[in-house]
This record gives sequence, structure tokens and C-alpha cells, in this order.
Amino acid sequence: MSGPMVQVKLDEQQLRQLCQEQIGMLLKEYDADLVYWDAAELMRRTQMSWNTIQDRFFFDSRMPKHKLGGKWYFPARKTREFLETWLAEQ
Repeated sequence: MSGPMVQVKLDEQQLRQLCQEQIGMLLKEYDADLVYWDAAELMRRTQMSWNTIQDRFFFDSRMPKHKLGGKWYFPARKTREFLETWLAEQ
């Protein structure tokens, strides 16, 4: 003798939207934690090598950057905004 059967129906589209919203919120929280990116984080975020970054946009006067003690730092929010603008222009 088996127990009662439970059947669950999910709206796939609604579930997908809920997951995307939750992922978006987590990404915003993660980004909010980072005030500055270093060169390694910039390379990770753009999926570009340091040489490619220098060739493509590093020397663009709009690119926000600060050098502290021989190391480059990039304000996270302003850098993301610049990169989005720069990419749209390409």
C-alpha cells in the first residue's frame, strides 16, 4: 500500500522570472560591496587581457582610474558606466 501522491505544478515562466529577479538582486548586492576594482577584477569583468584593455580603452580620457602605490584602482560604479557607454560606441 502506497501513501498519498502529491502533484506539484509550476509555471515555468514565472519561476524563471523569479529566479532572474533573485539573481539580479544578489548581483547588485555583490556589486555594492565592491567600491573599487583592481586590475585583476577589471580583467575578469571585461574578459580581456591587460594588453587588450590598454589597447582598447585604458587611455580613453573618460576611463575612471587612480594609481595608488604603483597599483591601478577603478571606481566600480563609474567604471561599469564607462564600459557600458564605451561598448555601445563600438
